[in-house]
Amino acid sequence: MTQKIDQDHSRFRKIVRGKIKQNLRKYITQGELVGRQGKDKISVPLPQIEVPRFRYGQKNQGGVGQGPGNEGDPLSPGEEQPGQGPAGNQPGEHVLEVEVTFEELAEILGEELELPRIEPKGRKTLTTRKERFTSIRLTGPESLRHFKRTFKRALRRQIAMGVYNPDRPVIIPVREDKRYRSWKVEYLPETNAVIIYIMDVSGSMGDEQKEIVRIESFWIDTWLRSQYDGIESRYIIHDATAKEVDRDTFFRTRESGGTMISSAYKLCAKMIEEEYPASEWNIYPFHFSDGDNWSVDDTGLCIKLLREEILPASNIFCYGQVESPYGSGQFLKDLKDHFSEEEDTLVTSEIKGRDAIVDSIRTFLSKGR
Repeated sequence: MTQKIDQDHSRFRKIVRGKIKQNLRKYITQGELVGRQGKDKISVPLPQIEVPRFRYGQKNQGGVGQGPGNEGDPLSPGEEQPGQGPAGNQPGEHVLEVEVTFEELAEILGEELELPRIEPKGRKTLTTRKERFTSIRLTGPESLRHFKRTFKRALRRQIAMGVYNPDRPVIIPVREDKRYRSWKVEYLPETNAVIIYIMDVSGSMGDEQKEIVRIESFWIDTWLRSQYDGIESRYIIHDATAKEVDRDTFFRTRESGGTMISSAYKLCAKMIEEEYPASEWNIYPFHFSDGDNWSVDDTGLCIKLLREEILPASNIFCYGQVESPYGSGQFLKDLKDHFSEEEDTLVTSEIKGRDAIVDSIRTFLSKGR
């Protein structure tokens, strides 16, 4: 029977889950959770959750329905005047930090944004071998001997032979009594995935634009990691040239050069060809830029690389254009001109500010690919 403490804990987790869903848009747009992540869990700041209780009024104030007053007047005596009066000695409202797993957070994100579960593309025909202990057999190594089964078999034998003495219950298994664990080999389909983040770090991409990319990448990571057993993340930055970097460098790099997007797409295509064959991997490139590019010719080369090399290998390719006071935003227009809406491997999103992050995440992940 479930103990009361388990019921209380379950009720508390439901309350916490509801509070997180209620404040999810705020958490996303303000980036509150990005810096609170641990290895498997994340700290979520919540307003203090109080248990409902009766609040009694002051003595000698009369009962219900007594004394002056009109219908609708509050029953509690006096009115609170926020911000007035001397310093007090009563506690104020505190923020409670609750730890939730990334899996729970992903479930909440999926429910709130109505995201479909992803249908893996890669490794549909490849399998991995997994051994599970599912049965018992009469032979095997002593390291796999099943103590309980062996003991019960020896006890039944001694009772049947009439040699069992309940006053002196000594059970000695013989060779025929011994039982051993047996395993079964299962072949499970592998669903590995790689996320390739690409970001424009030219002079027109400021700190606010990079912070928007950092916040959106966190939530994309959280959702995709809940859909796959094994996942890798790679990071490419570019201005006039492109290079692969680690995660910390990806979000902290400050450059001031021009922009040639094709340099990043060439590196991405090379990475996919050499390390992530499309038949074995689910591939998710995400490119974030303010839409500036060096020339029309370079944009043409980008279109060619996307159409011939990157899109055919990817589950989806997502381009997020972050609005910048210095960016023209032309690249998004060029993508829409060259790719029709029916080509659903390419997904674009216009991110005009932090308030647009939620809709951008929904646009990118709502394909279920």
